[in-house]
Parts: sequence; C-alpha cells; structure tokens
Amino acid sequence: MSTNYSRRDLLARSSKGFGALAAASMLQGADPLAPKAGHALPKAKRIIMLFMHGGVSHVDTWDPKPQLAARSGQTLPASFAKGLKTSRIDFTKAIMRGPAWKFQRYGRGGTEISDLFPNMARHADDFVLVRSCYGDAFDHAPAMYLLSTGSQLPGRPSLGSWSIYGLGSENQNLPSFVVMSDGAMKCGPQGYGAGFLPAVYQGTIFRSGAAPVLNLANPPGAAAATQRKTLDFISAQNREHLAARSGDDELEARLESYELAYRMQAKAPEAVDLSSETEATKQLYGIGDPATDDFGRKCLLARRLLERGVRFVQLYSGTHLGDDWDGAHNDLTGSHQKMAKKSDLPIAGLLADLKGRGLLDDTLVVWASEFGRTPLAEGANGRDHHPYAFSMWLAGAGINGGRVYGSTDDFGLRPAEKPVNAHDVNATILRLMGLDHLRLTYFYQGRDMRLTDVHGENEFSSFLLQG
Repeated sequence: MSTNYSRRDLLARSSKGFGALAAASMLQGADPLAPKAGHALPKAKRIIMLFMHGGVSHVDTWDPKPQLAARSGQTLPASFAKGLKTSRIDFTKAIMRGPAWKFQRYGRGGTEISDLFPNMARHADDFVLVRSCYGDAFDHAPAMYLLSTGSQLPGRPSLGSWSIYGLGSENQNLPSFVVMSDGAMKCGPQGYGAGFLPAVYQGTIFRSGAAPVLNLANPPGAAAATQRKTLDFISAQNREHLAARSGDDELEARLESYELAYRMQAKAPEAVDLSSETEATKQLYGIGDPATDDFGRKCLLARRLLERGVRFVQLYSGTHLGDDWDGAHNDLTGSHQKMAKKSDLPIAGLLADLKGRGLLDDTLVVWASEFGRTPLAEGANGRDHHPYAFSMWLAGAGINGGRVYGSTDDFGLRPAEKPVNAHDVNATILRLMGLDHLRLTYFYQGRDMRLTDVHGENEFSSFLLQG
C-alpha cells in the first residue's frame, strides 16, 4: 500500500536541523511564533538594522584616504587598477576624486569620521566601525539581496525572517519583524521576505505618518463582539480547509495574520502614538524639523517597538524614486548632504536614547549600505557603484566600541586587511542573537539550507566582543 505524504510531512521526516522542529510543530498545530531558546545565551535580545538605500560613499564618510585626496585629478596607478572592471567605468583611465568632506578624530580611539556625520561621530565610542566590507554585486537589488539574504538572487529568506524562525516572538500583540522605509525600494519586498521559510516569518510593513498601520481600526458601527464572532467563523472555515492541505504555509500565515491584526487593534495604537514622548525626546530625534522629522519619527517608533517586544526592525533610508544615496552618480555632494541631513541626527538620537534607557546593552544596532562608491570620478560631480570595498558599523549588545576593524588600500578600492563579506556579517549578527549560523537550518530542495549557505566566519564576532 502506498502512502501519500504532504510536503510538510516530508519536511518533518527528512530535515535534521531547525526545519524538522518547525515542520513538526506546525503539523501539531503549535504556534510557529512561540519563543524559542537559541543555541547560546544571546548578547542581543533585539536588533535594528539601519539600511542606507542607494550606496553610501565610504571614502567620503567613514574611510579617510589622504593619498586619494593628494592625488585627486590624477589617474589610478596601474597596479591598483588591475582586475577591477565594470561596464560603466574604466579604472585605468578614469581620474581619482578626493573626499568631498574633511575628516576629524572622535572618541577615545581617535576614530576618523567625515564632517558629513557630525552627530553619529559623537557616538564613535559606542560602535565598531568596519572599513573592510566587500561584495561582488554591482547593481542595487542583487547587492541588497546579498546582504539581507546571503544570495544575489531574489527568493531567499531575509536575516529578519531567519531570526524570527530561530527565536520566535517575545510578544503576542505586535509583529515580531517590522520593516519601515521611505517608499518603494530597489530590492522590493524580497529584501525582507521569508523566501522558502513559512510565510508567517516575513516582515510586516509599518508606514510613515500618523497611521503606520493601515486599516487597523474598525469601521463605524462595527462592534467588537461581532468582529470576534466573524473571525471565529472565518478561522473555523479556514482550518477545515487547511486540514486537507497541511502544506499550505500561506494559508497558515493568513490565519495568524487575522489573529495578530485583531490583537494589534488593542496594542498597536498605543505603540505608534508618539504624543506621550517628552519634547526633549522628540528634539533628540529631530522631530519637528522638516529635514529630520520623518526619519526621526521612524527611529523613535523603532525604539518604542523594541521596548514592546518586537525582535527585529529593518529601517531603510531612501527610495528608488530618486530620493536616495544613489543620487551620487550625478551629484555626490548634493545627494549625500541631503540624505545625511535626514538621517544623521535621528540615528544619533536613537543611540543616545537606547543608551540612556539601558536598552543598548542588549540591543544590536547595525548601520549598513549595499555597497560604497568608487574613489574615481563619474562626470563632474559623481561617483559610481563600488561593491569591492565599503564600510558599516555595529553598536550595542556587548560590543566594545571605539575601535576600527579592517582597512582598505590607499585609495579605498579593496580591503587591505581583515576583509568582511555579507556572510561574515550575517553569521556575526546571528551569533550575537544566540544563534549558530551552522545549525540554523531549514530543509528545502533536498538539503538543509542556511542563511550563510557554505560561508561565514566567526573571527569578526570575536573581535567585536573583545574587552
């Protein structure tokens, strides 16, 4: 007699990693978002990813290059240009462009930071600055996928989804993974999607303005008791439908979303209401100033969500509709001044607020961009994409700040020491959250898949926590 197994049955029988536990719990009707223990005690209970959409020029912000400044207007030495090729620029003929802003030393370690970020620079002792990041994706979407999902191709689970899959949710009334952006992004929803993980682990969009969550309130005349009765009826019908189709994770996610939305009606309005914050706190984030108000509200909302048990917040600065860091193609100084003005003070305010409330001790804050900008000039006032070297920083969660990890060559073209790729970053973030990237797996397409695939080093994370 033959036996027909559903996809979820096969997952439960075949996988030996976290995937087996997840599949089995779903088959038994267990809550897929229930809190789970990680592989080790976490340094970070929650995380906020600050993603600068469009590509920030590292040589103008975090990575000072005196040689680049001294030789601005000259062509690159042939030895440095070797092996660097793109479809838009010839590294052997294009001229070098010096930094558009001056650098100063900050903090006990004397970290050099550009005048473009005066507010974040005052927190130099709170973060480790990584100057040796690199990748191999020249276009925006693949580079964003690479950092977020470990693959240049869309369709893989994002870091936020893996985190919730591994650890579950600490709250029942708000999403565990929230995404905020300035609008449409070059990566699209794939940048924060659940990929082949169950859909319940995907990010939930919170929007700008007075109503971050749309359609949360009941229409006039709709009684709560009537709504509850309606939801119970829909749930019963859906579960009857699901009983014969146990592999439909999208239906399972929809069932969970109905219940979460119902619970959010009671809790979300208070969470997103900033009126209870003091004027001093609002000023700290730049709320009230037209240049910083929008991003400042997002950063303050992120702090409030983290306080209420949201585990992962992904916050994007910039939109693909021309208002992002990618304006550096034609107007490096104008685009970077505008985007820095929007984000520098709010991010500094977030760090100060988290620290003042004791939340930075177990909250990981990551500042990143999909790539840097070429040290060579593009046109009269521009820089092209440069994935071969760029910078990022990490703060909180036990990280010993005020230090720099890695370096690039004299012109900021390639890492010179301690190179760090997307897999190293993701392995490190998971480790800080108490998850072993080698053991956090999900059975898919015949093998145990993981965020870092076959990559990822831990020496980077060891440095971050050194005393």
